[in-house]
Amino acid sequence: MDDTAFRTQAENTIDSLFRRLTAASDRYGFEPDWNGGALTVEFEAPPAKFVVSPNSPVQQIWVSANVQSFKLEWNPTASAFELPGTGQSLDQLMAEAIGKHLGEPVTL
Repeated sequence: MDDTAFRTQAENTIDSLFRRLTAASDRYGFEPDWNGGALTVEFEAPPAKFVVSPNSPVQQIWVSANVQSFKLEWNPTASAFELPGTGQSLDQLMAEAIGKHLGEPVTL
């Protein structure tokens, strides 16, 4: 995938996640913000900040959540960014990470 295609796919993927997070934010009590290419999810109780950002040089989407980092790669067969080894999509990974942080199942 060339750089332009990566940027387009990453932006579309993060935009879709942002819309899902925005829709779920009141129900679960967090605040998503997409600014400057990075998506953040902030929690007041317990306090935390998750970050989702594209990394163009390696063509991955990086996620920092629950003191862990995840690097999702483009899967052309699924037409989606996925976590190598598990096949989790970005939405699935974030729902699991948010649920772990809040101590309850989360649906995005």
